[in-house]
Amino acid sequence: MGRITVRRPVTKLTLGAEAIRRSDTLAVEEPLEIRVGGLSLAVTMRTPGNDVELAAGFLVSEGVISRGDQFRSAIHCGGPGTGGPITGISIGAPADGNTYNVLDVTLAPGVKPPDPELARAFFTTSSCGLCGKASIDAVETTSVYDVAGDTVTVPAASLVGFPDALRAQQAVFDKTGGLHAAALFDAATGELLVLREDVGRHNAVDKVVGWAVLHDRLPLRGVVLQVSGRASFELVQKAVMAGIPILAAVSAPSSLAVELAASSGLTLIGFLRGPSMNIYTREDRVLDGQHAEAVSTGMDSAAVGSVRA
Repeated sequence: MGRITVRRPVTKLTLGAEAIRRSDTLAVEEPLEIRVGGLSLAVTMRTPGNDVELAAGFLVSEGVISRGDQFRSAIHCGGPGTGGPITGISIGAPADGNTYNVLDVTLAPGVKPPDPELARAFFTTSSCGLCGKASIDAVETTSVYDVAGDTVTVPAASLVGFPDALRAQQAVFDKTGGLHAAALFDAATGELLVLREDVGRHNAVDKVVGWAVLHDRLPLRGVVLQVSGRASFELVQKAVMAGIPILAAVSAPSSLAVELAASSGLTLIGFLRGPSMNIYTREDRVLDGQHAEAVSTGMDSAAVGSVRA
């Protein structure tokens, strides 16, 4: 099975001090080819582990499936007769020929296979989950779930604790400093439901959504998706496709992320650090006395978040 971390030699250089040569722990990045019914759909760069969840979540993001019962099984494959190595990448096949970097998904009977136009023409990098999209028109995938109609609310006091709870569970990040994380929290109780790490932020989100697929929990109503980095368009899209009503990030959102969140009725929170946050859309879902007072005076969402220090 693929490794999550590796050790590599490194020279640490500090001005005015003697160079130190030691071994460093790095997060592994390897390609995963996702096939459906034996046909290649995409190749993504990811941290090995929870590959079945990653594939399941990816299929939700692409609109191929929307329920747990539509995902039947998945198996790692490789070696002779399975399509050979991925062009242009040496992945060091083990003795049995299985690299564990190819995953073939079987959908449930009657589920329509992916449209051939969904197939990525090139690699999806660990930094971008949309890089291989065939066209701009394919970016805004339509969700079957009514995110705007989710009546969930979450206390602001709970939200401010989610980044620390996320960070406390990032075991691989502690060793490497090189992984993103995504987690699902129950909005009512604050319970951490699942957390996944990956070199790609979009992969981490796909993995937690895939966990929901395998546990037949779609749509993900009544939860908060907490991410360790910024909130990009692709993360908002993935949340909407899974029926997630609230997305919180410790860093900034992009303009397109805010636009999609607004049009989809998703609550988007950025700069969630310490006791403060910026609420960009659907602020009515965040319960806080000061927030309600500020809204009643006509302050905008970003300003509300700014005064919550």
